[in-house]
Amino acid sequence: MIEVSRREKQLGIVPNPGADIYMKILGLDICAYTLIGDAMRRVISGGKLIVGPTKSLFMDEISNGLDSSTTYQIVACLQQLAHITDATIVMALLQPAPETFDLFDDIILMAEGKIVYHGSCSHVLEFFEDCGFRCSERKGVADFLQEVISKKDLAQYWHQTKQSCNYISADMFSKKFKESSFGKKLDEELSKPFSKPHSHKNAISFSKYSLSK
Repeated sequence: MIEVSRREKQLGIVPNPGADIYMKILGLDICAYTLIGDAMRRVISGGKLIVGPTKSLFMDEISNGLDSSTTYQIVACLQQLAHITDATIVMALLQPAPETFDLFDDIILMAEGKIVYHGSCSHVLEFFEDCGFRCSERKGVADFLQEVISKKDLAQYWHQTKQSCNYISADMFSKKFKESSFGKKLDEELSKPFSKPHSHKNAISFSKYSLSK
């Protein structure tokens, strides 16, 4: 620590307080002065990639090799980052624990390359119940979603006793979603472009300069 401070003074480096904030959010403050890589291997950690003007992050299976507690801590940090900086994070996880699943705002559920559901996590069970499938109280939502779109597992969640359970393919689930109130609401939201005259923060600017000369 003392040696790092000395070198910073020699080089005229003024520590950026913003870096300390990001390290706190990412849980890296305890290893802030740990060197990674060497002269031959330029290693960049995930935390370094996140710091900066990044507005969109796409993450695939970041929980590989991690226990559920560590995965939860990482996702919780990323959730804070998304909410504080207004960033968009798309993350694919394999069978997340219930507490980790509850951290997400929205979910994109896919089967055989088709979008089966896209919307708020709080409405996903309602959609599948409308399709005839109910998640039991002892079942985690993430596990239920993985099994209800599987041909060999979906029958156990069928709750309409007056009718026999028929296999519903990914195409049929996708069609049901598009015809549902959730799918129609999503289409309606996507069909309305953000308006620049109304100063919407996500509107696209088509002029060369954002400010008049």
